[in-house]
Amino acid sequence: MEIQHIIHKHPLSLIHSGNECFVCHGCGRFLSGPTYDCEQCRISFHTSCLDELKPEVQNFFHPCPLLLSTASGYKCYVCSERISSGFCYKCKFSCHFQMHVKCALKPVVEYSDKEHTGTIRHFTHLHPLKPVDWNQKDEVVCNICRNLCSSSSSSSSSTYFCMECKFFLHSSCMKSIPPRFINHRIHPCTLVFLIYPKYYRCDKCDDYEANRYGPFFSCGKCDFYLDVKCALLPTIDSKDAEEVQHFSHPHPLVLIRNHEEYGKEPRCAACVETCLAPTPTFRCSRSCNHFFLHKSCGLKFPYQPLKIDHPFHPKHRLAITSLPYNDHTRTCGACCRGFESSLIAYSCPVYNCRFNLHLDCTKLLPSFDFSGHSHLLTLFEKTPNFTCHLCGVNCDHFILRCVPCNFNIHLQCFPTAPSTIKHKSHLHSLILTKSPFEYELNSDEEAYNSDDEFYCDVCEEKRSKRELVYYCADCKFIAELKCVISTALPLTPKSDSFEIMREENIVTQKANPSTEIRNWHIEHVEQKLARLREREHLLKAELEKVEGERKDVIVEIDMARVLLATLKGDPPLDQELEL
Repeated sequence: MEIQHIIHKHPLSLIHSGNECFVCHGCGRFLSGPTYDCEQCRISFHTSCLDELKPEVQNFFHPCPLLLSTASGYKCYVCSERISSGFCYKCKFSCHFQMHVKCALKPVVEYSDKEHTGTIRHFTHLHPLKPVDWNQKDEVVCNICRNLCSSSSSSSSSTYFCMECKFFLHSSCMKSIPPRFINHRIHPCTLVFLIYPKYYRCDKCDDYEANRYGPFFSCGKCDFYLDVKCALLPTIDSKDAEEVQHFSHPHPLVLIRNHEEYGKEPRCAACVETCLAPTPTFRCSRSCNHFFLHKSCGLKFPYQPLKIDHPFHPKHRLAITSLPYNDHTRTCGACCRGFESSLIAYSCPVYNCRFNLHLDCTKLLPSFDFSGHSHLLTLFEKTPNFTCHLCGVNCDHFILRCVPCNFNIHLQCFPTAPSTIKHKSHLHSLILTKSPFEYELNSDEEAYNSDDEFYCDVCEEKRSKRELVYYCADCKFIAELKCVISTALPLTPKSDSFEIMREENIVTQKANPSTEIRNWHIEHVEQKLARLREREHLLKAELEKVEGERKDVIVEIDMARVLLATLKGDPPLDQELEL
């Protein structure tokens, strides 16, 4: 007979008489009588151990289901004592919560308002809590909100305590704090309340020392921690709150009441528009003088995770932040454009890293495979002038880019870009071709004359003269890539789709660059390589010259040291400087 039990991943076989030389993997006692065995892992359990304990329980101190598990040697999250017995109950999900079997199965009577004047039970503490007798003169602090417990309240039971543990709890905190938050504005996952003492850093306010051992809300799946103050502070969608929090800023925000609080030309971090009365506006309650946020912008601004890992900056995690207005030195590390439409961005918190990322750029991911580069490339619609590594021409629209390596190529230079397309702007097929064309030039020198203007026949605007274009030779019709991108891009396979096409032998000649274009790329790369090698030889010669001068200086230094020692009557110097 076999059973499948939550305690073990493999089926367990029923053995009528276990080997008395071995111990139960759960309780640790020697085996006797019937057992459940796993032959693959060579472990055994008393049948009584597994039959008597429920595989899954719900407990007063934790809102998630708890599953029976073997003990891991850590402490119980309820009583804070070490789990020395073989079994424990762990959170079914990812809260890292665990507790003694005895703590999990101990019956608990939940707090009720009807019993407000007497002893109560609350999920924040294992033991019963009693009203504080304010005859004592010692100041006490609430273990939840970390504020002083006052004796001036009109209610004699405004604070409860456990004398055995020196645990104090405001009545207001007891009523306001929930066992968990669902869809909290700071973090989209469920946040579960935990009071287990451990070192943690609040991911909202980044405070570490103030929250060393305090209670917190946690998302184990995301390794996310939120201290109680940040969790309970009203969010910006609260109707009448004057102090709120928003995911875009680590500090609490206060509603501006006095016009003088606006300062000099305040700008909303979300929309970059000027903040002026009577538009409701929040500002940072601490020392961040540059942070302002329209209430309307805060409400409609889409939620962003507080911290992310992104392939554009693989070295460090990026954190949501707000940048100072008019800081023209800050640009997006991916597209290299400034922050003009929003000051809210992702930044690297590591000192001197200074990597920033537009919120829109976080949605872009590397997806184009180029055999000439080790990383996947990302398509950017608009960038400042980059130089294409294949053709050497500046490009500012539809560029394939490796951000960590600063490797860039035109989309139309990409080897799998379609060489022929049909577009609604022209009757005939358009062929990918070099430009400018001979009929556009009066002489060969004009091909490189920056004063000449060349135009696209689709948008009738000025185009880059040396970029590849789609061209109809019969009609002399020219279309730059950005005007036919809706047709060209779907025909340019990404890394995954190109592999499928290649395996199914459906990669057509149209997906390959023409011989003329390929030779043009080869010619440019060869010229670039020749220039780099020439530069390398020049630098090597300069380095050899500098190295010779350095050796001459070292000889002079050595002679001067010997001369100085002689003049001072010091012992002769045997050690020479290393050349």
